[in-house]
Formats: sequence, C-alpha cells, structure tokens
Amino acid sequence: MIGHAAADRTTRRAAAVLAALACALAGCMSQAPPAPSSPVQPSLAAGSLPRGRPAWMLTRTALAEVVADPAIRAGLDDTRVYEILQPGQQPLAGVSAVPAVTFPSVAAMNHALTAGRLPAGLGAVVYDPEAWSFTPAAEQRDPVRAAARAADLARAHGLRLIVAPALNLTAVLSRGSAAPRWRQFLDLRLAAKLARAADVIELQAQSLERSPGTYAAFVREAAAQARDANAGVTVLAGLSTNPPGAAVDSRQLLAAIDASRSSVDGYWLNIPGSGSRCPTCNQEQPDVGIETLRAIL
Repeated sequence: MIGHAAADRTTRRAAAVLAALACALAGCMSQAPPAPSSPVQPSLAAGSLPRGRPAWMLTRTALAEVVADPAIRAGLDDTRVYEILQPGQQPLAGVSAVPAVTFPSVAAMNHALTAGRLPAGLGAVVYDPEAWSFTPAAEQRDPVRAAARAADLARAHGLRLIVAPALNLTAVLSRGSAAPRWRQFLDLRLAAKLARAADVIELQAQSLERSPGTYAAFVREAAAQARDANAGVTVLAGLSTNPPGAAVDSRQLLAAIDASRSSVDGYWLNIPGSGSRCPTCNQEQPDVGIETLRAIL
C-alpha cells in the first residue's frame, strides 16, 4: 500500500504533467522563449546551504553593526554566516554563525593553534596572505606552499580552512607585468592552486566593484579555476563598503552581486575601518552594508 506522503507526491506529479500537456495544446509555450539554462554548478562543500541562499562572511565588528537591524538578523539566520575574528576575540553572543579566526601568516596560525588560545566552538581558520608587512616574504613568494601548510594545521585541529589571497600578491609573483592585477592573478592561476588546499576560497575582488562587468569577469574565471582544481570548494567574493578611491554606495555593491551571483556561493562583506591593515580605506560606512543586506535578504 502506498503511504499518504507518496500518494500526495504521485498526485502532484500527475497534476503537473496534465498541466504541461494542457499548456502545450493551448500554445502557451510559444508565447515566450524558454529561459536560457544556467551552467551546472558543483555542489557546495559539506554543511553549506543551497545555491539560492548566498553565504556571508563578515568580521565580528561588521556583523555586530548589521545585526542591529532586526530584519537583517532574521535574514542571516536563514543562511550560512562566517564570523571572522581577530586572535583574542570571542564570537558575538546570540548570533548564529561559524566562528573563524583570521591569520596573515602560517606561523601566527600555528602559534595560536598549538597554544590553545582560540575560542570554543571555532569552526574554521582564515589564511589571509597579502603583499604587506604581516605576511612573511617567503609566504608572499610561495603562497601555495604556505596554504598547504595552513591546511595541514587546520585539519589536524578539526577545522575548515578559508584561504583569502589578496590581488596584490601579483606585485611579488608577477613583477614587471603591465596587466591589471586581476588579470595577472588569473594568468598565474592562483585561484586553482590555492583552492586545492582550501575548503573555502575568498576572492578579494572588492577593488573591482565599481565596474560590475570587470568584477563579474574576474570572479567568474577565478571561480571556474578554483572549482576545476577542487570541485567541493566553496567560493566567496569580496565586497567593500569603503574601498580605497572614490566612495561607493549600495547600488554599486548590488550591481556587482547581480553580475556575479551565478558564479559564487556567497560574499565577504567588508566594512573596514582605517588602520594599519587598511591604511588607504575611506571612512567606515556600515550603512552601505546594511542597505545592501536589506536588499538581498
């Protein structure tokens, strides 16, 4: 005997078939061309959410600012959120997120992990190599080897690894090239090489967000490289409310999201403050992030 749930499914399928036949006989399918098929995307890493719900990554400070809005707090409850902590920080209370401590070097990550100085419930660590004083020169010259070491450390402690390479690594790896940094990054196939070690790769595309076409072109190709190398990797793209240069608003961030959404699993929404890690950033603009999330969620 068929159970009630199975019978209901059978009835719904039959109804759908009859409706489709009726539509075809009436000629309704000829009224509009079929929507173009989307490229098949690999599934997200285990524990991630369906593609229809973008994942979000925010620093602890940024997360505290945006969840002060009740609608955003409720919306983020329905998706995966990575809460990025600096060493020594504790996760926000009452917020559903995966805590992840960020490190600019493998040595700093190793020291924190072996010393047991990380918050309880930690789910991931972030390796953030950039051409700056916080990442050792040897790691800037060979970020792929460094990411592999970071992966070994993370997995030895039961943690996921998020790798967030900056575009300015090309200043070290591709000296003398006149091509834009994003083009050099793609030509070096850094997304593919780093994705092999990562559970999540975050593409720092925020400097391109004023041009949705360029942003989407970079993100699309880098994401394809990453997934070719590691079909299970989760791909996030960077956005910023106050990048260096001309001010941006939520409309520009939303245009970048709209242009790239089919290529990625989510976004790192940066709301940086000016300081040693972002000396050229403009004044912090949390309202731009709040407006963006309100529109998306």
